[in-house]
Amino acid sequence: MEQFRQIGEVVGSLKAMMVFREEIQINQRQCCLLLDMFSFAYETIAEEMKQHLIYEEKNTKWKVLEPPLKELHRVLKEGELYIRQCLDTRNWWAKTITLYQNKDCVEFHMHNLLCCIPVVIEAIEVAGDMSGCDQDEKKKKRVLYSMKYQKQNKDPKIFQWKFGKQNLVTKDFCSRLETVWDEDRWILLRKILEKRKLNSENSTKRIKRLEELLFKNLNDGVEALDGKLLRSSILVGSKDYQVRRRIGSGSQYKEIQWLGESFCLRHFFGDIEPMIPEISQELSLSHPHIMHTFCGFTDEEKKECFLVMELMTRDLSSYMKEISGPKKRVPFSLPAAVDVMLQIARGMEYLHSKQIYHGNLNPSNILVKARNPIVDGYLHAKVSGFGLSSSISLVQKSSTTQDESHPSIWYPPEVLEEQDQAGEMKSKYTEKSDVYSFGMVCFQLLTGKVPFEDSHLQGDKVSHNIRTGERPLFPFQSPKYVMSLTKRCWHSDPTQRPSFSSICRILRYIKRFLLMNPDHSQPEAPMPVVDYTEIDAKLRKEYAYWESSDLLPVSDLPFQIFSYRIVEKEKSILSQRETSESESDVTSAYGDDNLMLDEPFSPATERKTVIYPDALSPRPKRLSSLKKIPDLKTSNGPGTPRSRSVRPPKTTLTGRALRMSSENQLPVRSPRPRRTSGHVSDSELC
Repeated sequence: MEQFRQIGEVVGSLKAMMVFREEIQINQRQCCLLLDMFSFAYETIAEEMKQHLIYEEKNTKWKVLEPPLKELHRVLKEGELYIRQCLDTRNWWAKTITLYQNKDCVEFHMHNLLCCIPVVIEAIEVAGDMSGCDQDEKKKKRVLYSMKYQKQNKDPKIFQWKFGKQNLVTKDFCSRLETVWDEDRWILLRKILEKRKLNSENSTKRIKRLEELLFKNLNDGVEALDGKLLRSSILVGSKDYQVRRRIGSGSQYKEIQWLGESFCLRHFFGDIEPMIPEISQELSLSHPHIMHTFCGFTDEEKKECFLVMELMTRDLSSYMKEISGPKKRVPFSLPAAVDVMLQIARGMEYLHSKQIYHGNLNPSNILVKARNPIVDGYLHAKVSGFGLSSSISLVQKSSTTQDESHPSIWYPPEVLEEQDQAGEMKSKYTEKSDVYSFGMVCFQLLTGKVPFEDSHLQGDKVSHNIRTGERPLFPFQSPKYVMSLTKRCWHSDPTQRPSFSSICRILRYIKRFLLMNPDHSQPEAPMPVVDYTEIDAKLRKEYAYWESSDLLPVSDLPFQIFSYRIVEKEKSILSQRETSESESDVTSAYGDDNLMLDEPFSPATERKTVIYPDALSPRPKRLSSLKKIPDLKTSNGPGTPRSRSVRPPKTTLTGRALRMSSENQLPVRSPRPRRTSGHVSDSELC
């Protein structure tokens, strides 16, 4: 209940601020849509809670709601800070340059909201199934919930008609999500025209050139720069331009103060003319999880270029070294690690949709800063080092020391093999090459260890071992569902590696699982009953458009999560039936009269109960143990000596009886030795 109250406070604060919505000069329509969706989300959750929950049980049966509501509160607080930034009228030109092309509202705040809302609704359904004590009412609720997750609802249009309002993807919201960014660019274009008319005589030459830059980009699109950049004198000749510090020893990156704001400046020399197409492409990119370049300047005489970029705190490699220590080997909690993995995957998904392949994805090329509001372990991650970076032979950031000694640990075997044959790295990188590198980054995020950091695998052996199928070994306690995805990413066969679109869907569903099962850090943590990579493979066959080269709109996210839940429910029920049948086979082997059945969940197993979609439907009773078998203590039947007692066959954990040998002895199998360090081959990946 406390989390829900905090959400109400944020919504109330937003409504108070947006009384002055007409004062927002940049991204006004996006801020209005954000407020409308936040308010509607709060009202929808309130109505769902009112219908399904009992207030008196808030301290007992509402526990499952706490993690999803806490996550939603964080999403709303981040959205509130975004609206505050847009409302701030100081340093208008700097904010215009920063925000006019920014897609954070739709691609970051809306994305997080639409991923979180389905989980909150599911948590309310689970809590509603446990509330009250009327058994007839509970049965009716289970029937109602089970009807929601039937196969016939696994259609985008049917989902929108039936559950669009509940998941904030009504036709009205979807239409606004598609058009609101373009509307704000048009409004800003009109605002710049007004300023040009009012200040035509009083504006300085520098401001006029900035007006020209923004007007051209907004009117023609940033893809059409006609191969020209603004003169560098507009930047370095400005009175408020100041270099504060270098980022990295001898680096091309600097922190600067300009137009009243702090930026990162990338300054390099060379023949700029051939690089104009790549610079233009880099200026056209905009996504919350890639390094964004705002504008570019050049001096043709001195042959130098200045690119003004967003300022980030540090790279992921340096950050992990700083926070890791003897007592904190794993730098991130599992939810925080999965969150960073999803952000990196989303940035790579965007780059690949633009036919841009990174080729050098590693922790040193992932820039991070603390999330606002600051949450322990949660970061905002952006991919850098792609495109133009790979075509300029300049001194790299000093933070890449981790990769300088063993750069091959991030490259896939097919690239290393080509490098070995050609003697240098000339490979044309592909999407699957980046997926392999992403898998290695995930390993370091999840374990806190650099891949192949064991001493006996260093040096020249690393490249050879990777090409022969060796991979890093996860610690024993690592969750299987994240290990499975990581191992798919670094598969030796590139065709077996998933796309980043698939990776994003799987990671979103893993986040949902962690929110619904907050005991993931316990020794006996809950585990999914199905492999999410298998679910995605099945759904990709049904929805071919999921693998389109174009990015899907964020409004499709609730349906993707819903489809995953239906398939997971089907597989869970099938798994339960198989278990039930195997247990009934054991029961029939020596008679039901001699067996006593426990309740479906004993106290020992309740601690490991996992919240699945099918948890809302009744479970079949399962055979938990053989309580007593009074008739089999002794036997005088034919063929049985008096001195021997007959015992029931021993069973496995699944309830199946193990077959006896002719001498009634169980076959003995040597346990497989457990490896604690080293590496793993492809034969052990599955």
